[in-house]
Amino acid sequence: MRTIRRFDETLGLLNRGKFAETCDEHLTTAVETLEALPSEKGTATITVTLTINYESGRLDLKPTVKSKLPEDKAFAATPFWAIDGGLSVSHPSQHDMFPRDASERERERAGA
Repeated sequence: MRTIRRFDETLGLLNRGKFAETCDEHLTTAVETLEALPSEKGTATITVTLTINYESGRLDLKPTVKSKLPEDKAFAATPFWAIDGGLSVSHPSQHDMFPRDASERERERAGA
């Protein structure tokens, strides 16, 4: 008769290994959810509860697993500026941040 004294071995025996498979699925889902977060930052919690009922020398072990996944957070705002009825990612007052040849500016104005 073999005596089991290790918690991880006990978990592997619960429901003929199906409980451990379910735990693996919860872990996979948590990792995939975290990797897909637009903010690239979040927390997931996996809780395993083992309820042990004792009666006349018999132990009944009932496992449960629950996951708390991060809520989908909204994507961060991306700034745009309205230019000529459209969108631009360039700030209008920053076009002249870098000195250029005056003749180049004149060509741009003439072309507009």
